[in-house]
Amino acid sequence: MPQLPKSHLRLTDLGTRKPTTFELTPTADERKAIAAELDIVAVKKLRFSGALSPQGRQDWTLSAELGATVVQDCVVTLDPVTTRIDEAVTRSYVSDIPEIEASEVEMPEDDTVEALPETLDLAHVMIEALALALPPYPRAAGADLSQAVFTEPGIKPMSDDDAKPFAGLGALRESLEKKDK
Repeated sequence: MPQLPKSHLRLTDLGTRKPTTFELTPTADERKAIAAELDIVAVKKLRFSGALSPQGRQDWTLSAELGATVVQDCVVTLDPVTTRIDEAVTRSYVSDIPEIEASEVEMPEDDTVEALPETLDLAHVMIEALALALPPYPRAAGADLSQAVFTEPGIKPMSDDDAKPFAGLGALRESLEKKDK
């Protein structure tokens, strides 16, 4: 994961009376590393700004805005697709989270609550928020999934019905029932 300068905050060093503001604006080289990390074409613009506010004696709440312009490959044509992302990011860092020792657990309703770290890496939070905000199936304008047929010359191409091996059993059963009558 790319490391950005001045993105690590030691929570015990922060003042507990007022919010601590921050703003991360990665350089071109850092955005290139982030794009490689996320396996996308490019991150043209990226800004993460907000505040860490104390909640009680030990807990913290991060409230931030993520703004980004990213380029991804179209899932149909592989043409570049540019997307603007503007997301509100909220995280709560709580000191009193019980450790779960079960092999399977249910996800809590509030997925913004995390265990209180010693040091908070704002770049990591930014990259995670960006990864979650990326469109999962970006499409270029006019890109449409149509039926493509690939086969050797002279051979009948396989259809969707051919891919369903049990589809013909209904017709076979009906023909057998007519025979028996």
